[in-house]
Amino acid sequence: MIHRGEIVERAIRNSGIPLTTIAKKLGKTRQWLYYVFENPNVSLDLVIEIGKIIFYDFSRDLSQITISTVSSEKLLEVNSDKNQNSEFWKEKYFSLLEEHLNLLKKYSEIKK
Repeated sequence: MIHRGEIVERAIRNSGIPLTTIAKKLGKTRQWLYYVFENPNVSLDLVIEIGKIIFYDFSRDLSQITISTVSSEKLLEVNSDKNQNSEFWKEKYFSLLEEHLNLLKKYSEIKK
């Protein structure tokens, strides 16, 4: 069975948001995030905080997190922050653009 750190890592990598951006928003380093990924006992508060940054509901993956754990007020606060929301979509766009470019490069190499 995978542990909390691995669950957090999978969610972060699937979000498309760069690790550096997430670390910066947490006031930590990128290296610190790698330690979190290896930690089977990541605090639930940290998991919830990361979930807010990447817009991910960890209650689907961790039974210890329930809706009552995360206050509705805090979720509304995060979602109403226009700068954070626009930054999320900007990072997502650049990430997808890079993926697309890499696929085009692979495709052109295969055709040769």
